[in-house]
Amino acid sequence: MDVVRIMESLAEQGVTVLLKADAERMREGMKPWTFVASGAPFHEDLLVRTDAVSVEACLDTCVPRLRKFGLVIAE
Repeated sequence: MDVVRIMESLAEQGVTVLLKADAERMREGMKPWTFVASGAPFHEDLLVRTDAVSVEACLDTCVPRLRKFGLVIAE
């Protein structure tokens, strides 16, 4: 998956996207990656977020959820 392309396509639809790598959690062997998406297309302050062991795992979890909201996400 092209992370930049996914983030750009979401931003173009009014979604704010954050992808974070946490050094402390990485050192502790915990899920160091966080993906958060929020913004205009969502109602009632809905937030799509996950913590995972890799960027790919974050996207595998969040992209299907975002598509259920009707967002168009690049492959």
